[in-house]
Amino acid sequence: MNNLLIGSAAGFSGDRTDAAQAVVETLIRRGKPAALIFETLAERTLALAQLARRDNPAMGYEPLLAELLTPVLAKCLAHKIAIISNFGAANPVGAARRIQQIAAEQGLPRPRIAVVTGDEIADEKGKELLRGQLGDHFDQDRFVCANAYIGATAIADALRAGADIVVCGRVADPSLTLGPALAHFNWALDDWNRLARGTMAGHLLECGAQVTGGYFADPGFKDVPDIAHVGYPIVEIDGDGNIEVSKSEPTGGIVDTRTVKEQLLYELHDPAAYLTPDVVADISNAEVHQAGENRVRVTGVTGHARPEQLKVNIFYEGGWLAEGEISYAGPRAGARARLAMQILKERLPQLKIRFDLIGVVSVFGDDDGMLLRKTPSAGIADAEDVRLRAACTHENKTIATSLLREVNALYTCGPAGGGGIRTALRARLNATSCLVPREVVTETYHFVE
Repeated sequence: MNNLLIGSAAGFSGDRTDAAQAVVETLIRRGKPAALIFETLAERTLALAQLARRDNPAMGYEPLLAELLTPVLAKCLAHKIAIISNFGAANPVGAARRIQQIAAEQGLPRPRIAVVTGDEIADEKGKELLRGQLGDHFDQDRFVCANAYIGATAIADALRAGADIVVCGRVADPSLTLGPALAHFNWALDDWNRLARGTMAGHLLECGAQVTGGYFADPGFKDVPDIAHVGYPIVEIDGDGNIEVSKSEPTGGIVDTRTVKEQLLYELHDPAAYLTPDVVADISNAEVHQAGENRVRVTGVTGHARPEQLKVNIFYEGGWLAEGEISYAGPRAGARARLAMQILKERLPQLKIRFDLIGVVSVFGDDDGMLLRKTPSAGIADAEDVRLRAACTHENKTIATSLLREVNALYTCGPAGGGGIRTALRARLNATSCLVPREVVTETYHFVE
């Protein structure tokens, strides 16, 4: 059977919307069976999508859906390049209907769009299950939604049934790639080694340009050519699941053993036991070899039986997040920023405020500001370019808003020379996780007509 090409055109929500064009053109030129994935769903992104759906039931899918798909939809349909994505987020059916609109606007034949369901656990039976898993930590009054990480089976079934596009919600990121591999090669669902290799192919693709030099770049230490035009990754998978990683052309970036090894290890707690809904992947004996310019071959991945439980993310109402920033520049800027901190503390004793001195002390600060208090003040006081950030959370919107008013008042109420104030207020969702038995989650699909 022919090898399968799978290209990645997005690694997160908000990724570049022009990447897909070069990926699709490269897939077409290579002339093999192909699929295109967009990975746009993180925990934070899903929380934002749930908020959007709550405000407008027609929304809750990837905000950049039209920008991502419009440039490539016609060519993918014409060349039978299946599109698989989790850009359905909190509203996969809404995303499918928007895709239908895009196709109609372009005068294209109506695509067959399948929606994968089963990840959302929000009915009373689901809540009871979560209550049993979380006990007193389950907050019925603040509950918004819960989503399980489901796997590749429904994706593969939909593709076998003739789907041109498969829209998912919360599937595991690597499953976006494993699904078309399962459909193409007809691997058995207990062929753990091949499933593990297809999963690691998905892991290499899931973050977009991370594996082609983007997140890898570090000037003078790890240089990447033409990174402003970095290409996005393509994997070629053979019938045994072995992987060759390359990228779209002509583009910048680099694919070498270093970029691939970094991405292989990304987010792996245990390289010998990478848990996914489909398989437990083991890369402890994997081999990574340069196969040519911007081509890397990965072999030796093995697999073990999939976990008996699935991970579920639960979201709760989280009150309000208020943020305000102000800049100080020139002599004693650091000291003036510290004085502004003190003013805010004294005027808002009812709030627990996090302060960051961006450019001086921020990355390693903690929510209680302990590092700021422990850091010798001389270096901060001597700084001549400091941006102060103040942030707090509160259940009461009015109380949270008081921080924004007080930051704005720093313009004229002192200290001297502050400017460039920006403030923001937004609703928050808090999240927790648990495991549920696999058999209580029904992973399926249906076509949207």
